[in-house]
Amino acid sequence: MNTRNAYRRRAANDTSRYAQAPVGMAQPQARVAPAQDRLQVAPAAVKEATPAEIEALAPAAAIAPAVEAVACDSLPQRSCRHPLTDLQANAQLARCEETIKARFEAIEPTLKVLANLQHEKDFIAQAQSYASKMLGHELPASLLENAWLNGLDMQALYAHCVFGALQNSVEQFANNLRSQSENALDTQSFFLDCGFHCVDITPCSDGRLKGLSKYILRLPLSALTVRNAYAGAMFNVEANVRHWESVELARFRTGQPVTADAGTHYLKVVVYHRSSSDPSHQGCAAHGSNDHVAAEAGLARLHEFREAIENSFCCGASVDILLIGVDTDTDAVRIHTPDSKGEISIHRYIDNAQLYHDTLNMTADQARIAVYAAVKKAGQKDGWGAGEGEPDEGISRLIVNLLVNNLSQIEYVNDLYEGRYPDIGHAERYISVGDGFQEIQLRNVAYYAHLHTVEEGAADLDIGIKIFTGLNLSKGLPVPIAIHYCYDSKVPGSRQRMIDKCRRVKAAIENRYPELVAQKKLICQMSLQDKPLGSALEIIDEDSA
Repeated sequence: MNTRNAYRRRAANDTSRYAQAPVGMAQPQARVAPAQDRLQVAPAAVKEATPAEIEALAPAAAIAPAVEAVACDSLPQRSCRHPLTDLQANAQLARCEETIKARFEAIEPTLKVLANLQHEKDFIAQAQSYASKMLGHELPASLLENAWLNGLDMQALYAHCVFGALQNSVEQFANNLRSQSENALDTQSFFLDCGFHCVDITPCSDGRLKGLSKYILRLPLSALTVRNAYAGAMFNVEANVRHWESVELARFRTGQPVTADAGTHYLKVVVYHRSSSDPSHQGCAAHGSNDHVAAEAGLARLHEFREAIENSFCCGASVDILLIGVDTDTDAVRIHTPDSKGEISIHRYIDNAQLYHDTLNMTADQARIAVYAAVKKAGQKDGWGAGEGEPDEGISRLIVNLLVNNLSQIEYVNDLYEGRYPDIGHAERYISVGDGFQEIQLRNVAYYAHLHTVEEGAADLDIGIKIFTGLNLSKGLPVPIAIHYCYDSKVPGSRQRMIDKCRRVKAAIENRYPELVAQKKLICQMSLQDKPLGSALEIIDEDSA
């Protein structure tokens, strides 16, 4: 589905649109927050609430099930603006999304024009000029020179254009990261203030969660955050234990980010997803589109990870865990709050769609207090979701911050897509294999298959091919696969070993799907990056591979 229609509905620089909700999305007597209240408060500045204030403003979100409609009841032409919305961030993210998606969506129309020009006398010059204008890069001369004789190789051209859009997007995100280094440092300080020296996030590899950090949770990439996606969020326990070991060793040997006696914890987060519009078909494919199964499986994997560390390094080495659900139709989160002992129940959660609705008519201060109240109220839940008291102060602060951040994302989806994405299903542009492109954080751009060998990641890869059978192969387009790994320039020989790994993985993928390769329906590109975020993208030359 062409998502650019959403942008045609909004004026590029017209901030006055924020005074009105999209038709059909407004609520009676909804409050428009004063301009000074609209910007999101920094994590450290969130106002602490007194017990009396918390009790008075405790919303239903902590105890009620999610509502299907996210923002406002249907009354047209009424003001609808949540008081905690960060309008400036939303405008910046909208521009970013429009730019990135426009690159990919320009590919098919451009190639259709070139198909009509291929028998012109000066075709190569016209094609290169048009491609540069529409796509921002030229096309390989080898794919254009014999067009008059054999016709254009549209499969190869399409894949090249997808990879070109990907490279330009990586560069754009890298520049953005460098300009926001201050925000990343603020985030690191906030995590440490909450008592966490590492926040390790594993979402499902579904492309609809690709924007999890930058959009849904609004967490800048930093040295303290790790993000590795797996199908169904079923991460490799052994690999994650090894990462935990490396983080803890660094604390002992270098004191980074804090010394081993600082009293901070390692936080492991699993993010599953669901669909409120079509729960039986557009949820997580790895769990049969059953969000209950997805949540249970995610929680079970968190318990396995924690138990593995405790069994290997004693109980003093325990980690904190957190489970988050995302409605990929609206980007509203559901955070399963731990109790005082760090235990989580899939029946105890705060639904941010309901919390948004409950706090819409409040002042900014009242809304912040109500978010705190929701966390407190969740700790008092009885029945299936009963726990042993409220979560500790550190993780409570983190949960509050994530909820407040996500309120802006709910508003973002309201403004641009009238409350729900038009592409509630898959609309990815390529399959990302390996370490992934940490810089690119945008919904439905890529399906991610995390693997060290094809054998280990066969299930993830097969799901990706199944998705692209509907997205691309059914239209005669190839499946573009971007094989990407990171090397450590501090380690001798690391770069060459990653090049060799790219080649092995590419050969294994082609061996797994020989018919697609023979028909030029599966095309791979290999690339590398040094480990530091924002490092230059290095394309591995096919001829030398």
